Amino acid sequence: MLRARRGGVTAPPSSARPTLSVVVVTWQPGNDLDRFLDSLPRAAAVAPPVVIADNGSTDGSVERAAQRPRVTLVPTGGNLGYGGAANVGVRAAGGAELVLVANPDIEWHDGALDELVGAAQRWPRAAILGPAILTPDGDLYPSARSFPSLSRGIGHALLGWWWPSNPFTRSYRRERRDPVEATAGWLSGSCMLLRRSAFDEVGGFDPAYFMYFEDLELCRRLARRGWESVYVPSAVVTHVGGQATRLAKGPMLKAHHRSAYRYVRAEYAGARWLPVRLLIGAGLTARYLLSLVARPVREGAPPTRTAQTLAQLPDDIRTKEI
Repeated sequence: MLRARRGGVTAPPSSARPTLSVVVVTWQPGNDLDRFLDSLPRAAAVAPPVVIADNGSTDGSVERAAQRPRVTLVPTGGNLGYGGAANVGVRAAGGAELVLVANPDIEWHDGALDELVGAAQRWPRAAILGPAILTPDGDLYPSARSFPSLSRGIGHALLGWWWPSNPFTRSYRRERRDPVEATAGWLSGSCMLLRRSAFDEVGGFDPAYFMYFEDLELCRRLARRGWESVYVPSAVVTHVGGQATRLAKGPMLKAHHRSAYRYVRAEYAGARWLPVRLLIGAGLTARYLLSLVARPVREGAPPTRTAQTLAQLPDDIRTKEI
């Protein structure tokens, strides 16, 4: 297992293990779902129940998966997008105190889910906990990020494709800091452990975000209520890259830019911010049109650390915000 330093531990682990369910959101997942379910048993000492919140798959994969023990298929009734389907899945998880919500294109490493649950017991104000996410090449993806300010967000959006080491992207993605267990602004929704009481307190994901930015928006609302998002790099998963994204790359690009503007519009509401919203809206439209014909540098700024590098870090305890 990849080992990483920890910091900011706020409470000793509780002796009583909280109840846990896993929700996986699917749309045409193909073999990704099989890989997810095949690798899940090595992530936890006790296999959790799994809810498949399906957005209308027709490839037979979800029905095949539902034949496994402790796996329940819950059709959402349409294609609700990621956040909307996740809300359906979390409700179907019943009274579980912790719910792991993930994409099907996640492959679990040894003990990853138990590591996340242990961290949830150490951090009683953590509403969301996220693992270290590796690319298929073994690079560490910067999944724990700062909340985007205007300057940081605009700089990253404009320069991230073409100048991977630009200061806006480095600041936003916190790439040069040591991987420690600590609070972050927001965490990737591709794999996140939710504390059910906090999730219910804010009404779950905003279903208006069809794809993308629903994780950022949720973390922002939770932070405003005094909840924390905690990065747990001792838990490791690999994000393989989804079949659904490959099947619908064009619509995904459009959804990404629409969600970006929705987030900006909500964060900078009111008449005095109208010029800013118009400027950013025009910029996002231009960026979307450019994305249809241009290939970014490695699909954005590249990761800067590898799993091998992380494995060499000592497992000491220290307080440090990432």
